[in-house]
Amino acid sequence: MTGWRKLAVIAGGGELPAQIIRACRERSAACHVIRIAGFADPVLGGDECGFGEAGKILRILKDQNCDAAVFAGVVRRPDFAALKADWRGAAMLPKILAAAAKGDGALLQVVVDTVESEGVKVIGAEEALGSLKAPAGALGAVAPDESNLRDIAKAAALIDALGPFDVGQAAVVALGLTLAVEAAEGTDAMLERCAGLPLGVRGGGKSGVLVKKPKPGQELRIDLPVIGPQTIRNIAAAGLNGVAYEAERALIIDRDSMVWLADEAGLFVYGFTQQDLRAADAF
Repeated sequence: MTGWRKLAVIAGGGELPAQIIRACRERSAACHVIRIAGFADPVLGGDECGFGEAGKILRILKDQNCDAAVFAGVVRRPDFAALKADWRGAAMLPKILAAAAKGDGALLQVVVDTVESEGVKVIGAEEALGSLKAPAGALGAVAPDESNLRDIAKAAALIDALGPFDVGQAAVVALGLTLAVEAAEGTDAMLERCAGLPLGVRGGGKSGVLVKKPKPGQELRIDLPVIGPQTIRNIAAAGLNGVAYEAERALIIDRDSMVWLADEAGLFVYGFTQQDLRAADAF
């Protein structure tokens, strides 16, 4: 049983929206798709709305009798100067710009508050799908060693320390050296940067770990870190040893394929806990 009658899937890019839509249809749960123009795949169907068409989005939620909404998929911050807004979007623009100046967390909170002010409950992707939350421990045949765990602990501490500056939710550390911290470019582009680093910078060979975890104070219903098969392909190309995420605070896309790819490449996929981080400090 769900806690809503009809779910609106407000879709950006990537595989997550399609998985949620498919899960709703498989259990005959009512849903309606709102695609964000320029990001979501048109094959998802439903209605398309621009980033600035807040009035149109809210009207669709009302017309479709949606009492819950999930934001799923990748949507990058728009060029606000070129944004085409409807009347509701234009009225919200000063508030949005003020929030955007404080960071993505504040911006996302404005979006959530606006939707919920219309009587629509915003839920997380894991609640919509029920099978996405990433568990603790190693998911495949490979587990991190002590050196990897120290790198995981340092990367996690970096993300926490940089949270107030609205830096991203991912970092790469190799043998104690910080190779990259995610900024506005996103995780994929960050890993491309890592792949281009000279081998001497990273100790001469395959080493390092990608860590993904929420920033302190992050709106978890709308912006949990996501890993999946493409993550594995990217970390393999970057010459890393594996990927680690904060257990129960990340989403997994296509888990079986992801684990198979990781095992084939000899990479670990690991959900770390606070106990793991404390143990790493003792090594």
